Amino acid sequence: MYDLIIQGGEVLDPGAGLRGQLDVAITRNRIAAVEANIPASAAFRTIDARGQLVTPALIDLHTHIYHHVTYWGIDPAPVAAPTGVGTWLDAGPAGAYTFAGLRDFVMRPSGLRLYALLNISAIGLVGITGELANLDYCDSALCERIINLNRDVIVGVKARIDRNTVAANGLEPLHRARRVAEACALPLMVHIALGPPAIEEVLALLRPGDILTHCCTGLSMRLIDDAGALLEVAQRAWDAGVIMDLGHGAGSFSFASAEAFGRAGRWPDVISSDIHQLSIHGPLFDLPTCMSKLLAIGMPLDAVIHATTARPAQVLGLAHELGTLRPGALADIALFELREGHFPLYDITLDMREGSQLLHNTLTIVNGRELPRLPAEQAAPWIELSAEQREVQARGHTPEDFMKNIRST
Repeated sequence: MYDLIIQGGEVLDPGAGLRGQLDVAITRNRIAAVEANIPASAAFRTIDARGQLVTPALIDLHTHIYHHVTYWGIDPAPVAAPTGVGTWLDAGPAGAYTFAGLRDFVMRPSGLRLYALLNISAIGLVGITGELANLDYCDSALCERIINLNRDVIVGVKARIDRNTVAANGLEPLHRARRVAEACALPLMVHIALGPPAIEEVLALLRPGDILTHCCTGLSMRLIDDAGALLEVAQRAWDAGVIMDLGHGAGSFSFASAEAFGRAGRWPDVISSDIHQLSIHGPLFDLPTCMSKLLAIGMPLDAVIHATTARPAQVLGLAHELGTLRPGALADIALFELREGHFPLYDITLDMREGSQLLHNTLTIVNGRELPRLPAEQAAPWIELSAEQREVQARGHTPEDFMKNIRST
């Protein structure tokens, strides 16, 4: 007997090459079988997934979940169940001085699957920015020591490299983060935004397996030239094995940049949300909405699912356990309706593209258990929402409502 069978859905698991109307059986916290027409009598319980996509639970490679301590952090629990995100990577809010709090008060109590990058700055992202402006906080030896004490959950190093974060220190914080990543044999994730430094200088310091996040930014460190073509230096880094991660956020996703990637035949390796106290209120909202934006500009559905399941699992070194529905893998599963219609979708400048499909999550399972739906968290007291965002929060609108009404409010 299986514990649970998800019946009648359209299984879509690009990493495992699974596609079609198949049933998914779970025993304890593992996928037990993926086959056609498993009888309901073979399980203690069944879920009817007819008319829905059944995918591995999503893996969000760029999130901010160190809530109540950092400027950007949100509580992931209310977001996970209605979005299909089973695995969250906290992308550098914690530094060496603050990591113990993230581990003890956010990661341990959570029923989610949580990992972290350690910020090269010992203070991490307690504030809005500027964590690399003081090199006294960029203690490579301390960063390395904290990583080695927490290798079960720390999977890489984070450095935010832009003019507001590094101030007069230029590339020195990145050099220090580079040394830690190499000493610990872990990937380095680098954030880009407004230069200096120049994007060419940053890419020169990245190695195969490192992650460039905000790859579709429209800001001055963008990977697109003024003619709308992918920079040659970006193509070389990509070909050498640098991972290009979307990282939508509140200031880092441009439709024009993403479309230039598409014209070059090179969609982002990973689609991540960069969900935080600002972006969660729109126009990001959540990872499925972000995925729908890529669908709207022509990225194939299989590629979108691959970029939020199998590929980030590979980046984390967890492809044998996560991002797949192969029998034996952990039972992290998401169900989605692929809604058809006319959906205005916006980038961070409110540039609009109309999508014909919108991914809407109906169920999220982590470790074989359905995640409970929890009340949404209120914005932190220091967050100033726009008029459009306040309207969404006050009325409880869905992302679809926001996107329909944002131009008229």
